[in-house]
Amino acid sequence: MVRMIDYEARKSAVLAATINRYIKDALPVPSQDIAEEFAVSPATIRNIFAELEDSGYLTHPYTSGGRIPTNKGYRYYVDFLNSRVPYSQTEIDLMDEEKESIRKEYKREVKRIEDALEKTSEIISSITHYTGITSFLEWHDKFFYKGMDFILAHPELWDLETMRILIKMLEEKQRLLDIINRDFTEKVKIYIGEELGHPQINNCSLVVSTYRIKNKPCGRLAVLGPVRMEYRHIIPAMEYISEALTQVLEDI
Repeated sequence: MVRMIDYEARKSAVLAATINRYIKDALPVPSQDIAEEFAVSPATIRNIFAELEDSGYLTHPYTSGGRIPTNKGYRYYVDFLNSRVPYSQTEIDLMDEEKESIRKEYKREVKRIEDALEKTSEIISSITHYTGITSFLEWHDKFFYKGMDFILAHPELWDLETMRILIKMLEEKQRLLDIINRDFTEKVKIYIGEELGHPQINNCSLVVSTYRIKNKPCGRLAVLGPVRMEYRHIIPAMEYISEALTQVLEDI
């Protein structure tokens, strides 16, 4: 149960809870479910839903009374809400298990940068259950990717035109590389929907991080998936994989 503090904090908490529920279930979130979580009436949550919808953070399908996040809602969630919610012990234990799995994968002998990057695309895909991408700055039209089957497992991407465009972008590479290689200073950069700059894939997100050799940026790692992405899991995972790959490349 979540205790309410003030009204604005309540709205933010309701938005975070709604997005977390939608990321998990891929179904419109009814007010009753959130009301139970916060120990308030469904009418109270419906009023908050209405305000969040008026502000552009939530919307609702015509066929359902439940709410789903907009891309603006996801952006607010990633920038302001996710970092305020401490990780549970279950989440921490899972991340520790994944870190150990990553370390074991990298213990296998790697002699070439190409081998390390191909292995890393597999690791990213395996850990995140989305499409993992790795690039090297000196390659202008090449990257490795794994896990296209994961991205096509999400119902919001089942539209045939969306599938066609995603497959084409992965095969042709350059349009995705243009996004992946944009300048940024954060450890992890997240492009949500329209921020990708390609209207045909507004229901996708791309999470990008940088790896280094001798403290100089040498390439990018990325996760391509639906906007309904498990950001709480993916952000720390990409930070760790970047650090682990950097160490591997220092030893080649």
